[in-house]
Amino acid sequence: MTWLETSTENCTVQRTLDLIGEKWSMLVLRDAMNGVRRFDDFRRHMGLSEAVLAHRLRKLVPAGILRTVPYREPGSRTRHEYRLTRKGWDLWPVMIALKQWGDRYTADPEGAPLDVLHRDCGEPAEAVVVCSGGHGALTPREAYTRAGASAHAAR
Repeated sequence: MTWLETSTENCTVQRTLDLIGEKWSMLVLRDAMNGVRRFDDFRRHMGLSEAVLAHRLRKLVPAGILRTVPYREPGSRTRHEYRLTRKGWDLWPVMIALKQWGDRYTADPEGAPLDVLHRDCGEPAEAVVVCSGGHGALTPREAYTRAGASAHAAR
């Protein structure tokens, strides 16, 4: 079955984008990956409205990408922090790949605004597509796509 003969109804890329493909959702994840946990800190740092932030969090928490953890400041009511789950942290390579592309094509002339570095040696981290058979990094020309186990024929 070729790509054009394959239905996209159960496409996992589409399903992923349905969960995290909106700009503010990705920026919430970016901030969470950089240690932001509290609603007011997300809102203030990103400059978005309470309604938009609340909507994004209401999508990311039930999806299991973020989890809530209660906390209470002295003299205040109990509130919740938002922390990445394992499922959320599994999006880290996606974020690194987006950053890497953005650093290459959209950064200011002076360079990238942030660096992600390896703690042990200080060298930059980068996203790379590798062969699971141990053949190292791949280019697009060295890979191909085929119908998977749950592929359906296009109608």
